[in-house]
Amino acid sequence: MSFLLYGATGYSGRLIAREAIARGHRPTLAGRNRETVEALAQELDLPWITVGLDDSDPLVEVVRLFPAVLNCAGPFIHTWRPMSKACLLAKVHYLDITGEITVFEGLARADQLAREVGVSLIPGVGFDVVPTDCLAAHLHQRLPTANTLRLAFRTSGGVSHGTALTALEGVGRPGTVRRDGVITPVPPGYRTLEVDFGDGKPRMAVTIPWGDVSTGYHSTGIGNIEVYMAMSPGRIKALRRTRHFGFLLRSAPVRWLARTMVDRGPAGPSPDARATGRTSVWGEVTDAEGRRAAGRIQGPEGYTLTALSAVRAMERTLSGVAPGFQTPSRAFGPDFVLEIPGATREDL
Repeated sequence: MSFLLYGATGYSGRLIAREAIARGHRPTLAGRNRETVEALAQELDLPWITVGLDDSDPLVEVVRLFPAVLNCAGPFIHTWRPMSKACLLAKVHYLDITGEITVFEGLARADQLAREVGVSLIPGVGFDVVPTDCLAAHLHQRLPTANTLRLAFRTSGGVSHGTALTALEGVGRPGTVRRDGVITPVPPGYRTLEVDFGDGKPRMAVTIPWGDVSTGYHSTGIGNIEVYMAMSPGRIKALRRTRHFGFLLRSAPVRWLARTMVDRGPAGPSPDARATGRTSVWGEVTDAEGRRAAGRIQGPEGYTLTALSAVRAMERTLSGVAPGFQTPSRAFGPDFVLEIPGATREDL
């Protein structure tokens, strides 16, 4: 199987490249920096190409050589538009591993055009947001009358440079929920919830602007959605303090300092951290009559899960999926997450 892996030299891109090789595929590695792309390609014995996102003509010509593109270059708020536009012009399927609401909503607006040209647009085929989206769709199947969805997750092992830089984009900005079908800003740390992720110890979790505020609606039609992340009480207090000085955190000097600190840190979790880390997801839907369905998903560490799910999503896409904008559960079904080694689901 051949596809273009853009952003291949990033932390997740490298993991995905190795997983693709392990499954017998030979993706073409791509990015903007010739030196780093060529070095990785030589290490993995894979074909490679360099192309930037600033000039659409060369990008379209490169994309046209492949049946599909997997975009791993984050923060995706800066890369999804030129790459997805090139895919639509070249009539090539587009996938990415984003968790950013803006990206999901932007690609959803391109649904009709994608259908017309026969292209699938499938963002979020990694930990952002495969397990949460698949759980949301599964719970909706159990309770089709549901009008409220709550999701929460916990993961261990650390974060990559790309994830940290994406998080910096949202520092000092409002949180996000969905109310009556409308994406709605809320104060940082808007609500908290105690969640049992399966170890018998309720954990405190707080609302965050996770991708399911977008994808959960497109997958289920449920109009009221909140997404929570497990967080210590101290970090929740710190998050809520940003309500009062968020403007300072968005200033150029503070952002420069934060980026510098990210660059000095490790590229991402160590192999040992990934091997021992776990991802836990909890979800609940309710309806107007008070009926309820809940469940949990357990899986491998987040970056490992991303590599496993992204390659399988590409395999499914090239085997044939409906054109247009798709969430992971709409494209591959609510049980797609169970195809990931180590992933289990429990109905509560």
